[in-house]
Amino acid sequence: MAELTRDDVAHLAGLARIDLSDAELDKMVGELAIILESVAKVQQAPIEGVEPMSHPLPLTNVTRPDVVVASLGAQAVLAGAPEVDQQRFSVPRILTEE
Repeated sequence: MAELTRDDVAHLAGLARIDLSDAELDKMVGELAIILESVAKVQQAPIEGVEPMSHPLPLTNVTRPDVVVASLGAQAVLAGAPEVDQQRFSVPRILTEE
């Protein structure tokens, strides 16, 4: 793998629109080199026959089944409302006409 240079890091920072100081550029050369080495190691893993997955462990949906049940009628819902207007909850206006 080619050696990562300070100019490479400065170019990447420019593409990402990140303003790095000279000290940060020098530090990032080493850090990005370690990251790239780690990615290269992962890419060498034997993956033939391995199906892609979203999680390392199988997940089970823990939601309840979707069952249709009877719901409250409009009169029952609005019975506890402080104010009702044309079968709707009436609330104070918070916005002006402007």
